[in-house]
Amino acid sequence: MSGPALGAIRPCLEGAIPAMMATCAADGTPNVAYISQVYYVDERHVALSFQFFNKTRQNILANPYASVLVLHPVTAEFFRLGIRYLRTETEGPLFEGMKAQLAGIASHSGMASVFRLRGSDVYEVEAIEALEGEPLPAPPARCGMLGVVRRCSERLSNCTALDELLNAALATLTDFMAVRHAMVLMLDPVTQRLYTVASCGYATSGVGSEIDMGDGVIGVAARERTPVRIMHVTSAYLYSRAVRSSLRADSPGLPLDVDIPYPGLSEPHSQLAVPIMSAGRLLGVLFVESPDDLQFSFEDEDVLVAVAGHLGAAIDLLQATSDVAEVALAVGPSAVSAPGIPLQLRRYNANDSVFINDTYLVKGVAGAIFWKLLTDYAQHGRTEFSNRELRLDPSIHLPDVTDNLEARLLLLQRRLVEHSLHIRIEKTGRGRFRLSVNRPVQLAEIPA
Repeated sequence: MSGPALGAIRPCLEGAIPAMMATCAADGTPNVAYISQVYYVDERHVALSFQFFNKTRQNILANPYASVLVLHPVTAEFFRLGIRYLRTETEGPLFEGMKAQLAGIASHSGMASVFRLRGSDVYEVEAIEALEGEPLPAPPARCGMLGVVRRCSERLSNCTALDELLNAALATLTDFMAVRHAMVLMLDPVTQRLYTVASCGYATSGVGSEIDMGDGVIGVAARERTPVRIMHVTSAYLYSRAVRSSLRADSPGLPLDVDIPYPGLSEPHSQLAVPIMSAGRLLGVLFVESPDDLQFSFEDEDVLVAVAGHLGAAIDLLQATSDVAEVALAVGPSAVSAPGIPLQLRRYNANDSVFINDTYLVKGVAGAIFWKLLTDYAQHGRTEFSNRELRLDPSIHLPDVTDNLEARLLLLQRRLVEHSLHIRIEKTGRGRFRLSVNRPVQLAEIPA
């Protein structure tokens, strides 16, 4: 390939300014049209959005060579790309990434109802030419991005518990990348939903709120196992939470106030979601957003991919070693009866949702864990527990692979902090914790 490297002109491929594409029909007739996306694939390939079966599309199928004119959004410098058509993809990570970005471009340009991606046309870049002109000064190069990865690596390598790990990852983004709104979601492999376990910058933590696979930028990143980045406001990837409706569907007798509000911005203009992977398995999603346009570049994406990779490996390592330091726990004397008005705790067997008085707390595996702790406390006075015994308890229904027990305990712990002044889960050592209860409890199970 001749001319500048494709990576050197990546700002031209962010979708901020439409590109122009010149094609030629089989009889030699030229055609020039605007195109919505020139999407960076790798150093030798780009993908163009296929939206309409128009003259450009007809020409490319007849003659695979084309020329594309792109403009740097800051310097106003033009570059001409000589490209050759290879194939069209209609599903998978590339297609979904372009679809998400196109939604942002379309909404930003007022064309959301017109733009619909039919395919991702992949081209080989054979030449890049910088056109003559007087461009504006280039912005200063961003420095220290590799340093951000290093600092995050150092912080994560010192963590010995999941809560420390997640706090360290979010703090790194806040301290060194000026990210103001971020969250970490973990995958429930049984329900195939993502649930929030940590967040920063929001009015409410949103811990326990859920996202379906394929729902919004987060759900698409999880489903396709690929980063998804949007640079402009979009109405095509909204977060209409379905926690309430899903609970009602499982058990029509549930009270109405069971929704955990999703903590995201009401009007995000920039969003970036990166899957958290380990050994080829999806563990969750690292997500950042901003109320401003053009906040997350491909460099930010690279950093978050590196952070998410380290985070995934660390989560797996913590889970593998969480039981190593456990010792046998003797059942102590019955807990002293706490004073005060009894807390009314209800468990709906249909989905293990648990309520404290009339306040919804948690459901699913986390709800089953909480109910096991409460039952042992109420019947035997137990307050000391271990991760290992939970893993061996069939009543909790942990999945055989990637049980994410630590994430579920963290979710339960943080929900209790937010919604109960009288029940706590306190870590007492690696793989061990204590249930602290300072009010009497009355347990009731609601059959399915």
